[in-house]
Amino acid sequence: MSSAKLEQNLDDLCVNTIRTLAMDAVQQANSGHPGTAMSMAPVAYVLFDRFLRHNPANPAWPGRDRFVLSAGHASMLIYSMLHLTGYDLPLDDLKRFRQWDSLTPGHPEYGHTAGVETTTGPLGQGVANTVGFAIAERWLANRYNRDGFELFGYNIYAIAGDGCMMEGISNEAASLAGHLGLSNIVWIYDNNHITIEGNTSLAFSDDVATRFMAYGWNVQRVGDANDLEMIERAIRQANAETNRPSLIIVDSHIAYGAPNKQDTSAAHGEPLGEEEIRLTKLRYGWPPDAKFLVPDEAGNHMRQALARGAEAEAAWNSKFAAYKAAYPELASEVEHMLAGTLPDGWDADIPVFAPDAKGVAGRDASNKVENAIAGRVPFFIGGSADLAPSTKTLIKDGGSFQADNYGGRNMHYGIREHAMGACSNAIALSKIRTFCAGFLIFSDYMRATIRLAALMDLPNIFVFTHDSIGVGEDGPTHQPIEHVMSLRMIPSLFVMRPGDANEVAEAWKVAITSTQHPTALILSRQPMPTLDRTKYAPAAGLRKGAYVLADSDGGKPDVILMGTGTELQLCVAAHEQLASEGIRSRVVSMPCWELFERQTPEYREEVLPSSIRARVAVEAGTTLGWREFVGLDGRIVARREFGASAPLSVLLKEFGFTADAVARHARELLGRT
Repeated sequence: MSSAKLEQNLDDLCVNTIRTLAMDAVQQANSGHPGTAMSMAPVAYVLFDRFLRHNPANPAWPGRDRFVLSAGHASMLIYSMLHLTGYDLPLDDLKRFRQWDSLTPGHPEYGHTAGVETTTGPLGQGVANTVGFAIAERWLANRYNRDGFELFGYNIYAIAGDGCMMEGISNEAASLAGHLGLSNIVWIYDNNHITIEGNTSLAFSDDVATRFMAYGWNVQRVGDANDLEMIERAIRQANAETNRPSLIIVDSHIAYGAPNKQDTSAAHGEPLGEEEIRLTKLRYGWPPDAKFLVPDEAGNHMRQALARGAEAEAAWNSKFAAYKAAYPELASEVEHMLAGTLPDGWDADIPVFAPDAKGVAGRDASNKVENAIAGRVPFFIGGSADLAPSTKTLIKDGGSFQADNYGGRNMHYGIREHAMGACSNAIALSKIRTFCAGFLIFSDYMRATIRLAALMDLPNIFVFTHDSIGVGEDGPTHQPIEHVMSLRMIPSLFVMRPGDANEVAEAWKVAITSTQHPTALILSRQPMPTLDRTKYAPAAGLRKGAYVLADSDGGKPDVILMGTGTELQLCVAAHEQLASEGIRSRVVSMPCWELFERQTPEYREEVLPSSIRARVAVEAGTTLGWREFVGLDGRIVARREFGASAPLSVLLKEFGFTADAVARHARELLGRT
């Protein structure tokens, strides 16, 4: 069947191959979204055939362009392109679209399918990722390119739909891209006017072109998605733009060619049906009963991407070899960055904090550690959502990343938490070590991006300060109660709430050395006493998630006191108070539940012996989740309701976060009131 000869010119043959593969795969799965893949097949074909620099044999080649299918529901579009251009995506996997253990899940997933640059499911995330990819390219080019050695100069393309344009995250990202003048971005907007509920006129009447011009974008319009020459001209003009990101609005017909379902919502989220597919193929001049047909002419032509990619990568590798000879130190940085390793001595300047009863705020300790790392790891950058003075995340002498200084190490994301998370994820995908920062209460705005970071196993670092009712007078709108526990619910996210400055340092060490999961650092605004580690266990215990900080003298403990963050000090003070009363207690610091759960059963039993049922957990957040560690008989000193506006000292007393209260709960459990 693959040798069938069709009376079509080569371009039409390739486009119709893409379309019919999408139709057939969705029909065979009896699930999926065929319409957009059919309408945007000409755009994807022109982009991959005439512009995209990539090597299907090596999807990780650093010099490649990036392509993002932000309209991730149309995943058969990218799967068809990847298969046809020679990626490791066999036709059998297209036939097993959306099935168990296939390489073709319902939405594209980074790390699962070769050639997928980022996981796109929630609409708008993909286009927002492109802004992070573009920031990364500009930063890499500024730091590493030298005359005659343009290692980094790639473009970032995305196909987006009406849903992407409606989602708020795309507007935040577009605004930031326009401000930064990121001319290496090209968004192609599939303007088909159809969503699940029907025509977009039900809910969307924006003048998208005018909106993007107001953002400072270069805007073009292609009136017919089937006009290959016009598409090529628009992309060529976008690539020639040097000061602005580009938006190409392409007017299209969803499910183009389907006689009964073109331009209807029925083509958006369900198979066309066998008879409709036959009729559509007849309109394409395609054998109506052929399934998963790849004509030799189309396959041979599109697989030329392999030869082009091999040649482009070979040229890049040759250039890098010469670069390495000319600039060995910079080349070493690039190699470390791409390998996910850190330079020798990266931790040499991380401070050890001396015992101090007054202590230091988690955010202030973090600033010292972060800057110690930044001084030794030049490819470590990051920023905040207009909160650097409060989150204490400014890289000293790092400069600001702006349109006139793409070498700045401090990102200014503005008050755009949604876009900040997505941009930061893409910077991490670009192999640059990065963080983004905000108040813990605003992690709600970033939840989708944090979840996607975890889904992609990205070593992104989310720095969240103002971690509890300790925010005080700002009141309940700014006092996170449920947020730490909510973040702990995300699989593969390491949530760390360190209890003193040295635990902060250890938390940063774990976060910056991670290569397979994101980390959320939960830091206090108020000071925490710096513990005397000659008296208490070393802070390195944090690396196991939980550890015995202090134990009873002369026998098995009667009660275990568990705490995190600023409440750890309450456990320590209660421990001393109970000791003076002859009650043996153990203090367990539990800064990272996820790490603790990954330890051996023997270690977990050693820290929290099952024979000791008297347990008290202390954390200025919700009670949810703690029952797993304290058991049915234990006590949880936490906050079931929202906070209140008052000075911190008043809140702690009124809400029962005192050493006396912790000691009282321990006595009551032991019947020693």
